[in-house]
Amino acid sequence: MAWYWDAELSAGAEISDDDLTGAGIGRRFEDQGAAEQWLTENYLDLEDLGVAQVSLFEEDRLVYGPMSLQPE
Repeated sequence: MAWYWDAELSAGAEISDDDLTGAGIGRRFEDQGAAEQWLTENYLDLEDLGVAQVSLFEEDRLVYGPMSLQPE
């Protein structure tokens, strides 16, 4: 099974699909723990790029999300 993150952009964010891919969105992980660890290490970079929220998928099944990356 492959786990991956999908991203929703902030309003007005101008980022290409290639930029998102380069940042790691869509990268496949072996398990949920590895995917969550990656997000823990990279969420600030994603936020800086203009990602507003992310959702975690296992294959085509939504596990959870959307989850905001914006500070409250």
